[in-house]
Amino acid sequence: MASHGPAQKMTARPSGPLKGVAEVPGDKSISHRALILGALAVGETRISGLLEGQDVLDTARAMAAFGAGVVRHGMGRWSVHGVGVGGFAEPEDVIDCGNSGTGVRLIMGAMATSPITATFTGDASLRSRPMGRVTDPLALFGARAVGRDGGRLPMTIVGAAEPVPVDYTTPMASAQVKSAVLLAGLGAPGQTVVTEHSPTRDHTERMLRGFGAEVATESTGKGFRIAVTGHPELQPQTIAVPRDPSSATFPVCAALIVPGSDVLVANIGMSPTRAGLFTTLREMGADLTFENPREEGGEPVADLRARYSPDMKGVEVPPVRAPSMIDEYPILSVVAAFAEGATLMAGVHELRVKESDRIDAMAEGLRACGVAVDETEDSFTVHGRGPGGVPGGTTCAARLDHRIAMSFLICGLAARAPVSVDDAGPIATSFPAFEPLMRDLGAELIAGDR
Repeated sequence: MASHGPAQKMTARPSGPLKGVAEVPGDKSISHRALILGALAVGETRISGLLEGQDVLDTARAMAAFGAGVVRHGMGRWSVHGVGVGGFAEPEDVIDCGNSGTGVRLIMGAMATSPITATFTGDASLRSRPMGRVTDPLALFGARAVGRDGGRLPMTIVGAAEPVPVDYTTPMASAQVKSAVLLAGLGAPGQTVVTEHSPTRDHTERMLRGFGAEVATESTGKGFRIAVTGHPELQPQTIAVPRDPSSATFPVCAALIVPGSDVLVANIGMSPTRAGLFTTLREMGADLTFENPREEGGEPVADLRARYSPDMKGVEVPPVRAPSMIDEYPILSVVAAFAEGATLMAGVHELRVKESDRIDAMAEGLRACGVAVDETEDSFTVHGRGPGGVPGGTTCAARLDHRIAMSFLICGLAARAPVSVDDAGPIATSFPAFEPLMRDLGAELIAGDR
């Protein structure tokens, strides 16, 4: 079973100015998809800049278990010898996806229209998360799922022997669900269609086109329609993974709230479906600029410069923006604590079923830091205390959630007194370079009980 072992306490102390260039890791979403589509192509796909966090390494092992040849050639450099659409072999053992909801849901989709059976599990956090949102549409193709009560892992997926194409409207904004259905559609005849009410991150569609799949997108009166034609022969690719905008948010947001800071984060993926947090920060008055915009590997990229911003104000974040920043609400709530006035984040019920209940986790920790927070089932409001106004001086529960742990450590860099997290171990699943990167910028991070 995937586990990071005993709890690893970490403390962030109020820091001096953060300065320098932050070399954040490769984009996790694109790294997962590069491995999976490489395994579904015919021939060798070469990948550079792959994020080597535990989540992505678990996906690499899973692709090998399904019969692909997966080889690491050096830091971030990998090759995948694909077996083609419909060519997955039946794994000999349980597929352990660790902490990754993205990994397990996309892999389920990729194998659901092959006549094979696979059993999936993960760590305690992943085993508590609902899988029905993916297994329900996969059942429409003819796949069967048997799992624990409430549709939770461990779960066995029996792939469809004679899959049929599907026309599916997602009940919630979820790139994972959309992507799982599109990947399953590769193995079904004809055209599989996904309609979503609000556009979600589009890495799967972009990468499918790059591998040679026929993908059509259009805006309709019912929403945003994505159609993929089944049984393509995907062509191997050379992929340079851009740097992860979700990881970039941590040094960026730290620079905005730590006095005197000036931090550059280079080569960040800037897909409009991922840029909601940056839009929100600028609306709050953040000194955040985009330099050298360009396109690499079909993805828009830019260099981000963030400077200390003592004049930020609270805002109402429109619910329609949630799909483009759903993973960034924890760190936004920290920035909101150092702004003047209230920041309302609504339409975010999805946060209740992430690696943890992120609304409850952030509300509890911020209150312990001396910040007032109101919450409802699908919203929360942070009442900012202004620059330098957060007392801190507490230990927050990470709840086996890397983003909760990193968010509270960023809070501690600008609070009046240190902030600790009870377990920083899960950070390795998503952002293994977080601690050395932040220290190189000048952050005071102390491991253990010192």
